[in-house]
Amino acid sequence: MRVGQWPTFCFAGGLRESTRQAVIDPAGFADWEGSGFLVDTNRVAQTIEPSLEAMGYRLVRVVITSGRRPTLQVMAERHDDQPMTVEDCAQISHSVSALLDVADPIAGAYMLEISSPGIDRPLVRAEDYDRFSGFEARIELARPIEGRKRFRGRLLGTSAESVRLATETGEVRLPLADVARAKLILTDDLIAAARPAPLRSAARSQTH
Repeated sequence: MRVGQWPTFCFAGGLRESTRQAVIDPAGFADWEGSGFLVDTNRVAQTIEPSLEAMGYRLVRVVITSGRRPTLQVMAERHDDQPMTVEDCAQISHSVSALLDVADPIAGAYMLEISSPGIDRPLVRAEDYDRFSGFEARIELARPIEGRKRFRGRLLGTSAESVRLATETGEVRLPLADVARAKLILTDDLIAAARPAPLRSAARSQTH
């Protein structure tokens, strides 16, 4: 399994007539400051995901960040788990831009950013926790469990709508529905797993 490479970024202009800032809501909406207008990032994802799938890409997540110029961030990866290239980002940008021009789900000015997840990637879907079982992760919950919101440990996959995590004090089970954010932790094991096969073989031979 290839766990990813260093992230690749590509920017595409998507400026509209407004420059209002966006405030992120945990439910997947962004509120353009002062307008009360909510941008449904789930709707954006549903609009672009079928096209990305047909092109051979897997949508990782869609978020909007605030700032002087709000940015719509589309994170994707290749289905064949090969490293993302600038050309991949450019193809995705062209497709996403065309779809958003038609659907027009965002009112106001924004920039479009296409990126790959990188090695210490975010964990977004339930299957991510199974796919990267055995690697260390950091998980933050929306609601505390026994007074704690933040957990770190080795992923053990999922079970009964929960994430299994081996921590220093033992195994814990965290409800998937309560996960606010999660990502892999950059470790030697994760870096080794991200190397192309020839490099992994060379690294093993040097240790013997």
